[in-house]
Amino acid sequence: MPRGQKSKLRAREKRRQARQAHDETQTQDLEGAQAFAAEEEDYYSSIQAVLEGSPQNVPAAERPSTPKEPQETPLSTDDTTAAVSRTNSCEGASKQDEESPESSKAFEGFRRDPLNKKAVLLVQFLLKKYQSKEPITKDDMLKFVIKKYKLHFNEIIRRASEHLELAFGVDLKEVDPIRHHYALVSKLQFTCDETISEENMPKTGLLMIVLGVIFMNGNRASEEAVWEVLNLMGVYADKIHLLYGEPKKVITKDLVQLNYLEYRQIPDSDPPRYEFLWGPRAHAETTKMKVLEFLAKIYDTVPTAFPLWYEEALRDQEERVRARAAARARVTAIVPSRTLASCFFHTK
Repeated sequence: MPRGQKSKLRAREKRRQARQAHDETQTQDLEGAQAFAAEEEDYYSSIQAVLEGSPQNVPAAERPSTPKEPQETPLSTDDTTAAVSRTNSCEGASKQDEESPESSKAFEGFRRDPLNKKAVLLVQFLLKKYQSKEPITKDDMLKFVIKKYKLHFNEIIRRASEHLELAFGVDLKEVDPIRHHYALVSKLQFTCDETISEENMPKTGLLMIVLGVIFMNGNRASEEAVWEVLNLMGVYADKIHLLYGEPKKVITKDLVQLNYLEYRQIPDSDPPRYEFLWGPRAHAETTKMKVLEFLAKIYDTVPTAFPLWYEEALRDQEERVRARAAARARVTAIVPSRTLASCFFHTK
């Protein structure tokens, strides 16, 4: 056989082996996603609680007055009510109200929706790709997760994006529209070169919720106020959570040690009571406007629907701009003076 033909055959065999290895890796990722999705009822209700639960605790004066029309709502009002009502039982809490047959039927309909199932699988597939630092492509999503639901790709990816944002605090962004490559981007702008591990990613979502509660309560929130909101979402201090692990440890120790939250005793409180404030890393890596956008997303509305908070977030942005301008001015003033001094000593 001619040498050139042998080279072509070897190259073709290498490409075939590479494709096979890639497909095996994707299959393993999908199997991991399916194993997680085996607990789909708990997962769905936990996610849906994040999406729909916490607005109930917002003061009436600050509830959105001009909500936008949802473009395509996957759940009806009955579905949402049923999903939220199921949260407590899914997290091990006692039921306070008996579920009606209609609510159970509505929840079951949501749980069995094939597009919702695909969205959950896609969320787990994307998290595994992120953890292994592999490229996220539309081709892989279609081939290994979405499959026969290709015509519903946009709707499935929309639902998956919403779950990622509100439960994990990350955005799914198309970084290469030509090759259709995607990336998961944290809502925190890290002050050091790091990425979120799959273990810590849910903490980012929980952190954004707690930061929002602090913001809503005048930039400091009592521990009771924080747990009141989290309890509505099926997150309890003394119960292991499917997404967040040990919630009390996460918000009173882990996020405090990372300087995202401050947890301190309220002065002169007897018996001792505690409160939460934004930590220095929260101030450095996110803004009040981003947190407000996150809260608005839960409401399916826009930040301007919360006029008082929106005005405060705008003031925060303006202060940040002025601080950056002042810092640049100081640097500009220092550099020429050093250059002048260098020239002076060089001349002498």
